[in-house]
Amino acid sequence: MSTQVDRAHGLEALGIVRSGRVHWNLSPAVLYETAIRRNEAILASEGPLVARTGQHTGRSPLDKFTVREPTTEKNVHWGSVNRPVDEANFDALHRDMMAYVQDKELYVLDAWGGADPAYRLPVRIVTEFAWHNLFARNMFIPENDPHKRADHRPEYTVISCPGFKADPSRHGSRTETAIYVHFGRKLVLIAGSEYAGEIKKSIFTILNYTLPLKGVLSMHCSANVGAQGDAALFFGLSGTGKTTLSSDPQRGLIGDDEHGWSDRGIFNFEGGCYAKVIKLSKEAEPQIWVASRRFGTILENVVLDPVTREMDLDDMSYTENTRSSYPLDFIDNAIPSGQAGHPKNVVMLTADAFGVLPPISRLTPHGAMYHFLSGYTAKVAGTEKGVTEPKATFSTCFGAPFLPLNPYIYAKMLGEKIATHQSRVWLVNTGWTGGPYGVGSRMKIAYTRAMITAALGGQLDRVTYQTDAIFNLEMPTACPGVPDRVLDPGTTWPSATAYDEQAKKLAGMFIENFKAFEKDVDPAVKAAGPKV
Repeated sequence: MSTQVDRAHGLEALGIVRSGRVHWNLSPAVLYETAIRRNEAILASEGPLVARTGQHTGRSPLDKFTVREPTTEKNVHWGSVNRPVDEANFDALHRDMMAYVQDKELYVLDAWGGADPAYRLPVRIVTEFAWHNLFARNMFIPENDPHKRADHRPEYTVISCPGFKADPSRHGSRTETAIYVHFGRKLVLIAGSEYAGEIKKSIFTILNYTLPLKGVLSMHCSANVGAQGDAALFFGLSGTGKTTLSSDPQRGLIGDDEHGWSDRGIFNFEGGCYAKVIKLSKEAEPQIWVASRRFGTILENVVLDPVTREMDLDDMSYTENTRSSYPLDFIDNAIPSGQAGHPKNVVMLTADAFGVLPPISRLTPHGAMYHFLSGYTAKVAGTEKGVTEPKATFSTCFGAPFLPLNPYIYAKMLGEKIATHQSRVWLVNTGWTGGPYGVGSRMKIAYTRAMITAALGGQLDRVTYQTDAIFNLEMPTACPGVPDRVLDPGTTWPSATAYDEQAKKLAGMFIENFKAFEKDVDPAVKAAGPKV
């Protein structure tokens, strides 16, 4: 079943010289058979392949390191996110991993990162597990033309060996898990983790490094487009409704997670979706519900009935982070090209558990840069041990763990593109109203959808606005389908004093968090933030 590939661009250059058997670009059906035969995964009753990811049911950001070497020394924003590892440690890990894979079966995928032919990145994914290769086939854009595949020259390669355990004393790792990125050698090594998301986010990290240096803004966001070609971006951390709100049957889905914005427009980085499916409901997420029940889909850590193999999406025995990976064309209204023009609207989503941010507000380009750099949402009490009140979370550019460059580079590019293309920017709170979590109530999804529909459709361009004195945000005084009283958060609280106290507390958190960016940003960006 192996396909012979010219040795000059095969695996020998990576140090893989005596593998047991290399399987190149296998079809989903063959990868299914192989994963089941090797006891890597089992078949669910309705067709998906179901895999467990062992002790790692999510990414391991503390085990990810970037090799410090001449080509990246000045570009990488070194710190708590981009932690350095010596080249000697990388070399040792590379040698030991390549020794480990000798005489083992390996699975190779030749694919692309990026739907725009002008900016797409040729990549190669080498995996120890067959199901990881199917995951990569779902998430990236496989080169299916056999003639073009013969000439495929990967610019970056990811090698994933979950069975190999790193040695901190020898490899410089923190634990037995290591995700090492070497931009100079264009190679990523993943050891000791069965969580397939590490493969996906490795390519995202690479694109976040390479594309901005070419003038293309890389973004952690979903995107859709209307019938008139009016594209929209949706930024937001987990739990804010990014996937839900960008999935609109009246608009075409460009992608659900990672995109680029070039001088040509926007484009998806991926060829698939990686949706969280815990407590997935057919009513709230009909498209993801259907896609997660098809042959070709991979479900991670979903509980199955041992007899019937029926899935229980409400069961979080293994993890709350259950996932579904499927090709983008499993969504009926997906845009095949993965591309659209410049976005007319940019939506930044937050789930404010403090209950004080407006349900929707309009941002200036400077305000967009401020809230992009802040990347705010809030976890509710009880989601983590010891959390008894809402906990503010700030993730720079809504994707801090994947940004190799200084965050201000991404924010400045966003501000420039918004100004150049006159995109409207909205901050939407999908969290609480009338009080904090435990007192107030979650914003009705019907109201949020109505607000976003009005924003994208231009109706909010024709209403008056008032400024929130604390958060310095422009709030519409009316919106079709939404009661006027809902639009001003201060009026929804029983006590104006209690609201002011809570609002000032959150505003202070914004201000404290933004101190890390003050030395880099234009004073007008800082001035667009909250006032206390």
